[in-house]
Amino acid sequence: MARWPQTMLASASRLRIYGLIAWALVSVVVIADSIPAAGSVSELADEQILGRTIADFDVRIPQLMATYDVPGVGVALVQHGTLVWSNAYGYANVDAADPMTVEAVVRAESISKSVTAWGVMRLVERGLVDLDDPVAGYLRRSALANNGFPDDDLTLRQLLSHTAGMPLGTIGVEYSPHDNVPTLDENLLQEAHLVREPGTSFSYSNVGFDVLELVIEEVTGENFARYMDREVLQPLGMSDSSFAWSEDFARAVPTGYDLRGRPVPPYVYPAKASGGLFTTVEDLGRFVSAGMAAPSSSASAVLELGSIEQMYTPTVKISGLFRFVTPAYGLGYFVEDLPSGERVVWHGGQGSGWMTDFHGIPETGDGIVIVSNSQRSWPLIAHVLLMWTEASGLGPVGFSNIVAATRATWLLVGSVLLVSLWQLWRVGTKLRSGHRAVAPLARRARFARFGEAFAGIGLIGILVWGMSQDYLFVSSVFPTATSWLGIATAALAVVLLLSAATPPTCRRSHGPERSCSREEIP
Repeated sequence: MARWPQTMLASASRLRIYGLIAWALVSVVVIADSIPAAGSVSELADEQILGRTIADFDVRIPQLMATYDVPGVGVALVQHGTLVWSNAYGYANVDAADPMTVEAVVRAESISKSVTAWGVMRLVERGLVDLDDPVAGYLRRSALANNGFPDDDLTLRQLLSHTAGMPLGTIGVEYSPHDNVPTLDENLLQEAHLVREPGTSFSYSNVGFDVLELVIEEVTGENFARYMDREVLQPLGMSDSSFAWSEDFARAVPTGYDLRGRPVPPYVYPAKASGGLFTTVEDLGRFVSAGMAAPSSSASAVLELGSIEQMYTPTVKISGLFRFVTPAYGLGYFVEDLPSGERVVWHGGQGSGWMTDFHGIPETGDGIVIVSNSQRSWPLIAHVLLMWTEASGLGPVGFSNIVAATRATWLLVGSVLLVSLWQLWRVGTKLRSGHRAVAPLARRARFARFGEAFAGIGLIGILVWGMSQDYLFVSSVFPTATSWLGIATAALAVVLLLSAATPPTCRRSHGPERSCSREEIP
């Protein structure tokens, strides 16, 4: 056998080694190219979350609208501080079958307070006001000062955090945009007064934010709406928003619908800061995105990060009904912490025919805006928020407690109806058997029957009072269940009165009839 020269063997060996190296390098390049970068993985996950959320919304929101008789809904989503999606469902006007759109100009209602807080903090940064200075120093020229208001201890921080001790304000003071609307001074002369000592506790107050509107006008010397447009709305890109009514809005504002489904035409308030903002769902999405952990250029054009963080810092613990959905209030924002540790800042709004909400998580840059032209929307909003947090892998926000509360209310309704039917069956059976008789003035079991009659009359009184009210908080939270709760309560009241009017007779259940004792004789 011939032998290869030594040099040729060495060359062949080197070629094999080079080939293996080349093959390994090509493999590494191919494998590396097939593995997405960390940023790509994150982007893919975000796209999957967004797609899953949108798919859930497109199915569930129309179902919820049908369940709660809500005509129109608009939703916007924010991811990583950027508005990424918006959509509208249902109708802007039911009778005309006009569709709801994301371009619809809606009433922001109390979300206006969060936007107003940005306007106040802008003055703070410019050194024109101090949060802890007495408000009286900024209102010396106003009619309020001549009327003995405000108290020397009242501060801007207290007004921004609802700790000023001021009242909620009169509900339902609405005017057509073409009416002769009272001025801000005229309105505050009627509404602005203290109901408790400033700084002692949380007490939600529309009037307090309307006083902030007056402060802005007094300090700047210009109209509140004009100031907010130049200093806040336009820099944030909210080009379709305004605190002032515009005739351009007349065609763009949907019809609102109250708790009973009655149409509510566009209206304005005498004051604007607490609930007078007209906006779109996408503009509110831009507002939410502006306040995220890494502020966009639009946000930095208005406020420094420190001012935004100050608004997001809990200022006062909340008690009462609001405690059910959130533990604290900052400056213009409700504040809560998720079980996973992230802070949530949010605000809701409600007016005749309207409900709105936004929730933002500054740490992650996630946010959501929900607007509706129906006053029956709180349960729907709670369900949508729950879907949003579940799709994002976050813990539920406090507002979602309304979902569980609604179920509990239906359980209560069912229980009351069952008890009423059971007692009605018992009374009816004993009337037929002669063990009860219609004798409302009889002495038999009079103390127990007096209690039944008192309870029945009391329940009827509560129902009559509730039906006479223009607004009931419980009706807003549980619009459908409240009607059935009223029916169940009426049924229980009737059964209690029937039981009180039909005392037991002296007849025994078994055996011969006995004689009545003296106490049992009518």
